[in-house]
Amino acid sequence: MGVVFAKTPQGLEEIVNKSGGLTPRVRRVLIMIDGKKTVDDLRAMLQADDLQHTLGMLEELGYIELAGVLDASGETALPEEPLPSISAFRPLPETLDRKALEMAKNYMMNSLKSFVGPYSHLSIVEAVFAATSHEQLREQFGPWYAAITGTVQGKRRAEDLRSQLLKVI
Repeated sequence: MGVVFAKTPQGLEEIVNKSGGLTPRVRRVLIMIDGKKTVDDLRAMLQADDLQHTLGMLEELGYIELAGVLDASGETALPEEPLPSISAFRPLPETLDRKALEMAKNYMMNSLKSFVGPYSHLSIVEAVFAATSHEQLREQFGPWYAAITGTVQGKRRAEDLRSQLLKVI
């Protein structure tokens, strides 16, 4: 089973006009999406360490959409229930889950320390430390991810780190 994405009309227009300000790497991913290749096919072709993040960004910007899920017989069909966005946060708990909040804060601070060094991106570390809610912590997700993927080792582990954090944030 594999997820298949297709370009939206906006994505097709972006290919022609180049008006969205996409980086060359992100644009290359958009070009490769054809409604037939699965995410695994794209990963093998592009050698992109943060492909999941790139696909999530393209989906959120409206350049691509889910075309279907490839089943064992090789047929592509839309799932009966909609799949969540590839970069979606889990639903917020009704009451503050202090344990999950602390786990997410520690994960973010420790991964920053491990991948970018103890004194890099102190503003992110301080904001994470000061966060008193999941909403405040989620505001630091983008800067955290950008800092992590700014390193060679972080790029290699980006998808795993991101998916682990999304479980608790």
